[in-house]
Amino acid sequence: MRVNSPPLNWAKTLESIEAPAKGQGSGSTPAGFAEELKTSIETVDQLQHAADQAMQEGSVNGAENIHETMIQLEEADISLRFLLKVRNKALEGYQEIMRMQF
Repeated sequence: MRVNSPPLNWAKTLESIEAPAKGQGSGSTPAGFAEELKTSIETVDQLQHAADQAMQEGSVNGAENIHETMIQLEEADISLRFLLKVRNKALEGYQEIMRMQF
């Protein structure tokens, strides 16, 4: 049985974003966040493609490694749901800022 660390390690991501922001001005934070977001989206996309590939191989080769296929499907599903939650929180924050009166 294969056990890997979570595909999206947000704790380390947040540490790497906050560390440069403390030493430098706030100008580096948006670019760092954008880069981390892009990397996370690419990771989720790769997991989705790997799950699709595992499903195709399972349908062609039979149910030899069905547990591996199910693990890949669950990894892809969890990472996509997590990414959607992050997106929803970002949109909520944006909408809250837009409702502020100056």
